[in-house]
Amino acid sequence: VQLQASGGGLVQAGGSLRLSCAASGRTFSSRTMGWFRQAPGMEREFVALINWNGGSTAYTDSVKGRFTISRDNAKNTVYLQMNSLKPEDTAVYYCAADSAVFGPVSRVPGDYVYWGQGTLVTVSS
Repeated sequence: VQLQASGGGLVQAGGSLRLSCAASGRTFSSRTMGWFRQAPGMEREFVALINWNGGSTAYTDSVKGRFTISRDNAKNTVYLQMNSLKPEDTAVYYCAADSAVFGPVSRVPGDYVYWGQGTLVTVSS
């Protein structure tokens, strides 16, 4: 599975962005997909995940109610809609595919084996 993230940019606090992650490979629709982020000097952290059929999602507490993860398996794409952005959301955002096919969902970066190149989100105050 190869992943290509896009949609990052510079936005003012309170604004919105939608990140996209386009995947190649026949097993995309069978894998949990996650979004992670990494701010300068910080460790990579979990943001959101969606299971293989979109029936289960999870978010880190700081983005609940503001971010929405979704997927379109027909287009091999996962999205992250980010609303009410805050300066502390500034980071490089990565999409990732879980190592297991039809496996349990996980928030642990080490359980994801395929990673996109990252897209920078900058939120100004």
